[in-house]
Amino acid sequence: MTKTLKRPEVLSPAGTLEKLKVAVQYGADAVFIGGQAYGLRSRAGNFTFEQMEEGVQFAAKYGAKVYVAANMVMHEGNEAGAGEWFRKLRDIGIAAVIVSDPALIMIAATGAPGLEIHLSTQASATNYETLEFWKELGLTRVVLAREVSMEELAEIRKRTDVEIEAFVHGAMCISYSGRCTLSNHMSMRDANRGGCSQSCRWKYDLYDMPFGQERKSLKGEIPEEFSMSAVDMSMIDHIPDMIENGVDSLKIEGRMKSIHYVSTVTNCYKAAVDAYLESPEKFEAIKQDLVDEMWKVAQRELATGFYYGTPTENEQLFGARRKIPEYKFVAEVVAYDDATQTATIRQRNVINEGDQVEFYGPGFRHFETYIENLHDSKGNKIDRAPNPMELLTIKVPQPVQAGDMVRALKEGLINLYKEDGTSVTVRA
Repeated sequence: MTKTLKRPEVLSPAGTLEKLKVAVQYGADAVFIGGQAYGLRSRAGNFTFEQMEEGVQFAAKYGAKVYVAANMVMHEGNEAGAGEWFRKLRDIGIAAVIVSDPALIMIAATGAPGLEIHLSTQASATNYETLEFWKELGLTRVVLAREVSMEELAEIRKRTDVEIEAFVHGAMCISYSGRCTLSNHMSMRDANRGGCSQSCRWKYDLYDMPFGQERKSLKGEIPEEFSMSAVDMSMIDHIPDMIENGVDSLKIEGRMKSIHYVSTVTNCYKAAVDAYLESPEKFEAIKQDLVDEMWKVAQRELATGFYYGTPTENEQLFGARRKIPEYKFVAEVVAYDDATQTATIRQRNVINEGDQVEFYGPGFRHFETYIENLHDSKGNKIDRAPNPMELLTIKVPQPVQAGDMVRALKEGLINLYKEDGTSVTVRA
């Protein structure tokens, strides 16, 4: 008997209303956002109720859902007004809230009946008994801890029917399930209440402190300044494992990332799911293209987290970044005139006449060309456009659509480590 595979939801981050719309247009089945309370991204462009309502209505046109992250650790007094806040989300049409603290779970369940509750990854769910426990309390979905292996995920799926959401892409916290106090210590900002200052990614000096001797700085004896952060996760070439093991939702991290990141990563995971469900052969045919696409928006080296074993030193960033992005996001398409083959674009970075660029859009559409016949918003022919958000027109060799993105191709640089631990920069 042929096994029937379930289509997993592609769940994308949306730090602003603009990013929400981009994610949905590029194939997200659902997006997760933050409100102006109870979230862990105080520096993200968190949504007002009015923006949430607009986002819900926009997503509905594409058959997509909107979830709200409310995953902060509650301290005494933080609960004031939470019941009313959850009721407002329910009435706006938010599909679910993502919560980790039992206090907020109880308040959401009793104060806003009918509002679906998902357990946040901050709750460290790593076994099926935990999922069953939360199911008994009325939760419908659990976001697994990032520390869960693929083998454990498969076993959990066999033993429970609770919906499983699993991270597939994005930054990873160096602390267990994101529960870190380093930021509190270094900058007096509580990471568990929305104020993470990413202290793990700072640069540090190391000291040797032999017993009974004066401490000695190792600066100059080690190849790079020290940090204690992780590389980023990417499971794009392992989507078959996620689908075969019955994951209900593929979660992409990055509410503070750009529309370039959101559009590219969403596009890739949607294409990967579509391809594998069509046939494993179709997925294999495009897999390398998907991997290559991910590197165009990578800020750090990419790895598979804990899915296939405990990360080694190769998945940690102890020194210089080993990957520098090769592509620069320069514009988005606003309109296209088929009669003149002219695209109107909104500039996001410096554009020069003759630059080699790549256009891409929803459905994994791509083509490369050169900036030709560059004009400013007044129709003047120009050689260089240095001002962000300016409207420009260019000649394009094939049709494009509003919402397509433009990125400049440039020589990439990769930082590699030699056997002695020193780094060397090479051309990609």
